Amino acid sequence: MSIEIANESGVDVDEASIVSAARYTLEKMEVSPLAELSILCVTLEVMEDLHERWMDLPGPTDVMAFPMDEFDSSRRPDAPDASPALLGDIVLCPAFAKDQAKTAGHRLIDELHLLTVHGCLHLLGYDHAEPAEEREMFGLQKRILGEFQAAVAAHQARDAQRDVDDRVLGIAGLDAPRPGETP
Repeated sequence: MSIEIANESGVDVDEASIVSAARYTLEKMEVSPLAELSILCVTLEVMEDLHERWMDLPGPTDVMAFPMDEFDSSRRPDAPDASPALLGDIVLCPAFAKDQAKTAGHRLIDELHLLTVHGCLHLLGYDHAEPAEEREMFGLQKRILGEFQAAVAAHQARDAQRDVDDRVLGIAGLDAPRPGETP
């Protein structure tokens, strides 16, 4: 799965973490590994222009999704004529999301993860215009985001434990030689 990200927002964000949230979402939704996605972080002014131009709504917003190809998720990757499918573009506005994160009482990166999952679901055809659609989409978004956060926490805990283990082994003189060193 190819996921490109560009940060033109002027706000320092953890781009790799945003890509991880997108990849996790698309894998959970069983999107083909041949899929391609673009994520763009923009300024308030750029987002305001996009929001007005494409949604005919005033002011900036937090996330917009621009689907590209009709994506056939049931198609096998090894089927004849398989080619990459452009899912589309997700546009995030970190400056707008910063205020939302503060209001929600969490970090900016947590808000950007939520918005990335939300954008991915929009690209896959989910919407929240009607109450039933909103329940379905937001329920799925909450589940995926919770599972992603749990996976990240588990990974961080494993890394922290590995660091502790390495320090203890080093103190005991049992540390493994580093690559290129002789034992």
